[in-house]
Amino acid sequence: MQINVLLSKNIKNHLIFVSLQPVFYNYLSITMESTNKHFKRYTVTTALPYANGPVHIGHLAGVYIPADTYVRYLRMRGEDVLFVGGSDEHGVPITIKAEKEGCTPQDIVDRYHAIIKKSFEELGISYDIYSRTSSKMHRATAQEFFKKLYDEGKFIEKETEQYFDPERQKFLSDRYIVGTCPKCGAEGAYGDQCEKCGSSLSPDELINPHSQLSGAALVKKPTKHWYLPLDQYEPWLREWILEGHKEWKSNVYGQVKSWLDGGLQPRAVTRDLDWGVPVPLENADGKVLYVWFDAPIGYISNTKEICEQRGDDWEKWWKDPETKLVHFIGKDNIVFHCIIFPCMMKAYGDYIMPDNVPANEFLNLENDKISTSRNWAVWLHEYLEEFPGKQDVLRYVLTANAPETKDNNFTWKDYQDRNNNELLAIFGNFVNRTLVLTHKYYEGAVPVLGGLNDTDKAVIEEMNAYPSKIGHLLDTYKFREALSELMNLARLGNKYLTDNEPWKQIKTDPERVKTVMAVSLQIVAHLAILSEPFLPFSAKKLQQMIGLTVKGWNDACETVLLPEGHVIGQPELLFEKVEDRVVAAQLQKLEDTKKANQLNAWKPAEVKQNVSFDDFMKVDIRVGTILECQKVPKADKLLQFLIDDGMNKRTIVSGIAKYYTEPEKLVGKQVCFIANFEPRKLKGVVSEGMILSAEDKDGRLVLLTPSDLVAPGCSVG
Repeated sequence: MQINVLLSKNIKNHLIFVSLQPVFYNYLSITMESTNKHFKRYTVTTALPYANGPVHIGHLAGVYIPADTYVRYLRMRGEDVLFVGGSDEHGVPITIKAEKEGCTPQDIVDRYHAIIKKSFEELGISYDIYSRTSSKMHRATAQEFFKKLYDEGKFIEKETEQYFDPERQKFLSDRYIVGTCPKCGAEGAYGDQCEKCGSSLSPDELINPHSQLSGAALVKKPTKHWYLPLDQYEPWLREWILEGHKEWKSNVYGQVKSWLDGGLQPRAVTRDLDWGVPVPLENADGKVLYVWFDAPIGYISNTKEICEQRGDDWEKWWKDPETKLVHFIGKDNIVFHCIIFPCMMKAYGDYIMPDNVPANEFLNLENDKISTSRNWAVWLHEYLEEFPGKQDVLRYVLTANAPETKDNNFTWKDYQDRNNNELLAIFGNFVNRTLVLTHKYYEGAVPVLGGLNDTDKAVIEEMNAYPSKIGHLLDTYKFREALSELMNLARLGNKYLTDNEPWKQIKTDPERVKTVMAVSLQIVAHLAILSEPFLPFSAKKLQQMIGLTVKGWNDACETVLLPEGHVIGQPELLFEKVEDRVVAAQLQKLEDTKKANQLNAWKPAEVKQNVSFDDFMKVDIRVGTILECQKVPKADKLLQFLIDDGMNKRTIVSGIAKYYTEPEKLVGKQVCFIANFEPRKLKGVVSEGMILSAEDKDGRLVLLTPSDLVAPGCSVG
């Protein structure tokens, strides 16, 4: 890095130097302070998504976009990084999906692993490897891990009674057990959670538990499993995390402390299931490794896989103290990555511990919890199809609105606003104006950077501070703030260009315009470098547009990135406006999903108590023809009908105005009504009967009409 940077090659008139010593040393101190030590390499992992469905924006905001941003930054800094991901292909959710679709679990994971992997690639998530836990490498690695702990006596062997389905002749996992929630009374609560009230449950708490597979009442039978005694590691965990990692995010540290304060208990590492990594013991037929034990080992097995391909030593990425291990996860995985997996590695020995676990909270969608089962989500593969070329817009919005310390909310209106008012109006507008004016005034050649006044120098000094600002925030996992600082640099350039109005000064002070355009072009070049971790597609496009070859992050610590005389390419728009119709289409899609959920969730009302035939015959149901229909004044829900009942005309008031907004169109239609219903006054109108209607699944009331025209007054019976 240069400490003093020559700003102009025109040594005849403009030898201008700006000291960067304070910025340089500040950057070094911040970086060393945030990382505590220099590491030779970085192992970065992301939570393994379940291969029972595609990836949605909640996953992206919580885990994958911040992880990729961090990794891209480290690579630009010249660090040795291994970025590891993969699909979690075992566990009950996958077997449930297979049961519902009438196929094998392998069919399910093959389908969704391919969708997830392709989606990540298209979004630019730059894994070194994205593998899967159904691979041969993973099975061997997970079994070896278990066997070593077993041979060294690290497990507790216990026999307990668990629920058994007598019809299917199999032990059931918690998700296969359903019943009535003891907390809210909802039917269909699972043995591990009630999805209606969100309470964590155990199968023993359910009222009337039964099998989700067969519907049979359950019995309890003894079964043997192996447990990891987490309680034995509690003192070490308290020292390692509560004393040694107080710099961890408050949401992570707080959840870990809560678990430790509640006291840890032994946790089963095996279960009775026919899908998973088989327990490698002779007396363990029908038993597999519990998915919480199996899945994190996938980080190690995937590392082995890529290192085998590269001819690299996998152990240096997991066992060398000079390696920094960072897990990116969502808050639902904090306990597994901060308590359970570290205990597993501690029990095994040799493994390094995570230096940080920067977990995010949850992202909601349009003020409602994202739900895979309710299809309430923005799915990544669908977004990529419907918004081609807009990967960076999604990356930007989800970073700017990231749920870093608390749950946050995604709305399509916010997506539109951030694209139109920030990416387009600030970043894109500044870049486009600068490049267009450079071509207009200088045929694309960068003018000399000379004749700087105090304002110019202040702008350059501020520009030079951004690599350290943004770098410090990325080093400390504050991605939302880091992105905000990037946009502040774009704002700086926009304001500088607007304040100096080169389009006005070009005729009166052309030398001044050269300086303004030269400074503006350097800001554009800095944006092209510093935006790469956040907006990789747009950054590459901008770098190519201006002919900038980027070697790394430290390039942005130079003041002059585009030298005098360098010719930039033709300007192209980096971003385009998101129109109202696009947002409306996405909101309609969600509204359709909501209606479909309501229909699917609908159940007919319970049949009322039986009535005698004589009682039924007392009700006189007839057919009438509508002569007139209008809204009842000052009553939004009521319609006033004039009915021809075959003998007379009668008035009937009905509360269906919400569903028939054009009552005049009902004239001439026939309806069924109760003729001997006792008259009553509604909003000043005497109603002489009751019109019959049916309530549809969505709560809509529909008039009951005969299929063919009949004479008014015909009885229904």
